[in-house]
Amino acid sequence: MKPLADLPPYIYGTTRLGHDDVPREQQAAMARTAIDAGLWLHTSRQYDHALEVLGAAIAENRGYTPPVIVKLGGGTADDVRATITENVQPLGISAIDIGQLTGAGAFADDMVTGGPTLADLQRIKDEGLVGRFVLEIFPWTSEAPLAALRAGHLDGLIDGYIFYLNPLQRFASNELWDELLARDKAIISMRTVAGAPVHTLRDVPGAAWKPYLQERAVEVAPIFERSGVASWAEFCIRFAHSTPQVVSTVGSTSREENLRELLSFSQDITPLPQDIVDELFALQRRWSDETDTHAEPWSM
Repeated sequence: MKPLADLPPYIYGTTRLGHDDVPREQQAAMARTAIDAGLWLHTSRQYDHALEVLGAAIAENRGYTPPVIVKLGGGTADDVRATITENVQPLGISAIDIGQLTGAGAFADDMVTGGPTLADLQRIKDEGLVGRFVLEIFPWTSEAPLAALRAGHLDGLIDGYIFYLNPLQRFASNELWDELLARDKAIISMRTVAGAPVHTLRDVPGAAWKPYLQERAVEVAPIFERSGVASWAEFCIRFAHSTPQVVSTVGSTSREENLRELLSFSQDITPLPQDIVDELFALQRRWSDETDTHAEPWSM
């Protein structure tokens, strides 16, 4: 079995369970709904009080603990261990199924050189604190993973790669994207629907949190319309799974009806027509060269 092949096609992202603009009772209800549905969860201490909301829901559902992907950051192995503790305690669990590492600090340096941080992180897996590791990628952090992949430094340590991948975003440089596909690496896509329906991002002032998303929605909307797919959520899930290396997509919502919609479209997924996929990939390749790889960190 390929690494991460056991993951479901859709994973519930818990970002909204920590946002103050969502009532706490609604957050609790969403956590219960996701757990009752047997979903994998993607979470982080960065999501404000989402861990506490999830921990309470897990405690209510004694006898079942949902599998989790948790953001662990980067730096040294000691940094990662400390972040593991920060996350498992409020969740009421003893280990993390998949830890999401970020290429930062000592880890970024050592993934290029094959330095000692890699062996230190492997010990965390060997101890059972984390079952598997995935590496989070951004346009501004693509160079180090690309070099590490080509050198074989991540073999055995990193089980897959995770980044924003939807019709409006592909947060890996063109070179790194090509390398991941050529090496048949497992990919988890994030931000399934790019934050909102494409027509909302295009037409509603303020719906796109950065101007570049509105500009891209202008280009993508006609492709979506031409596809004949009625639902943006369906279009996005099918887009993610049009790349064979993509094993799952992580999408967040605070509304039960939206979650039900995402789950319904995650059954018996049919890839988008190849001409539609090719058009979107061509746009993403241009966007990567023109904008993404030149962006300041966290500006996108």
